[in-house]
This record gives sequence, structure tokens and C-alpha cells, in this order.
Amino acid sequence: MIKNIIFDLGGVIYDIRYENIAEAFARMGASNLVALYSKSQQTDFIDKFEEGLISTTEFCEEIRRLSEVPLTDAQIEEAWNAILIDVPAPRVDFLLKLKEKYKLYLFSNTNQFNYDCFTAYLKKKYGFDFFGTIFQAAYFSHTLHIRKPKEEGFRRILQEQGLRADETLFIDDSPQHIEGARRCGLNAYHLKDGEIIEEMKWL
Repeated sequence: MIKNIIFDLGGVIYDIRYENIAEAFARMGASNLVALYSKSQQTDFIDKFEEGLISTTEFCEEIRRLSEVPLTDAQIEEAWNAILIDVPAPRVDFLLKLKEKYKLYLFSNTNQFNYDCFTAYLKKKYGFDFFGTIFQAAYFSHTLHIRKPKEEGFRRILQEQGLRADETLFIDDSPQHIEGARRCGLNAYHLKDGEIIEEMKWL
């Protein structure tokens, strides 16, 4: 019996579009960054950024080096946040109703730029602490210092929250993250392209 659900954020709760980053950089004259970041893979220094192992300053310096364009820190932050689109109101209503039945948690691969942007945006749009209101606990890779699909991230959440893996469902849109969760004994559901959680009537 499922008692707990751990959600991914981007692509599951928060609508995103990976291509927006490369397109934003291209408009700024840095068209060679197209292969930098995708749903399935990314470069090692982005992994480190998402694990909070390099600062925003170091990240911007590396982007400038790779692009060979004198982008400002503000331009880089703007381009990196272009991935973020929105959390529709019906999805928020769905989550608020779902928390009456399950304990909800969040495990997101993210970074300081995106985190600052989406927390401010959601507070402004909905008028409440989005993560504190909906989830029992929210885990972000850049503060946890662990990215999915590393098993230690899932095991840490289970241990800290006192959850049984067999009573917990993980929902993510990336197959590699689903496999990481299953290796830890979690039930896992791969949200495929075109699926939206508010239409998952079986929950």
C-alpha cells in the first residue's frame, strides 16, 4: 500500500523546456552551447553546479570560457532560468487534494539560479510558501549535495523521513532517475511525454 509519494519537480510539477536555455544563449551570441544540457545528460561541471559543489560565480566563469563570449553573470542567470515555464493552478489544486491522502515529498535536481527564480515566482503567483505548504519535506540537489539518480540521495530521504521504500512511490520524467529509485526498493512511475500528474486518476 502506498502511503508516501516523492515527486520530481521539473517536468513533473513545474513545466520546463530544456531547449530554452540553448536558444537563450544563442540569442546572446553563444550558439555553441547547444549540447550543454538536456533531459538525458549534461556536462560534469553542470552536475557539480547542481550538487552545490561550485558557486554561481565559478559556474558563470566556466560558461564564459566555453562560450568564448563575454556574457555577464546576469545574462547567464537569465539564460539558465529560461528553462522554467510555470506550475499551472489545476496542478497545485491537485497536489493540495493529494496531500489529504498521502504524505508528499520532493526530490529535485536543481541549482542556485533556478531555485532562487522558481521559489520567488511561486510565492508571488500563489501567495504562499509552495514547498513548505504542499510537501512534508523538499530536497534540492544543490543543498543536499547529491543528484539523482545516485542511490544515496533516495536512501537519505527514506532514512531522514522514516519512510519504508515499499510504501513509497517516486514519480519522475527521467528514466535514469526511475532506475536509481528502483534500485533502492522504491516503487517508481515514469511520467512520459504528454502525461500530466493532475490526470493520474489512479493516485
